[in-house]
Amino acid sequence: QVQLVESGGGSVQAGGSLRLSCVDSGYTRSRNWMAWFRQAPGKEREGVAGISSDGHTTYADSVKGRFTISRDNARPALYLQMKDLKPEDAATYYCAAYTGPVSQPLESWEYNYWGQGTQVTVSS
Repeated sequence: QVQLVESGGGSVQAGGSLRLSCVDSGYTRSRNWMAWFRQAPGKEREGVAGISSDGHTTYADSVKGRFTISRDNARPALYLQMKDLKPEDAATYYCAAYTGPVSQPLESWEYNYWGQGTQVTVSS
């Protein structure tokens, strides 16, 4: 049973930082791409950052230079370091994973395993 559990969300002021974590309790060696998505109230879920099993990363333009995705295959866990947070970054952040090849890492339909989400609030 695959289970992704996020943590690290919270409330910060604009310009602040947060580090999100996602522990993968159902890890198998076949876990390939993992990613972070976010969804704000009234908006569609959007891809934030993705990382392959060999460390290839991709980011949404809105977070490039501010967010860093990383993974620890030994734990296993996924992380998202967020710096210079802006009010528009406020959302529920979700961890996602897929065991097979992914052609579009920031598209939600590519992933079949999801966490329950962790809330990020950014005040101006």
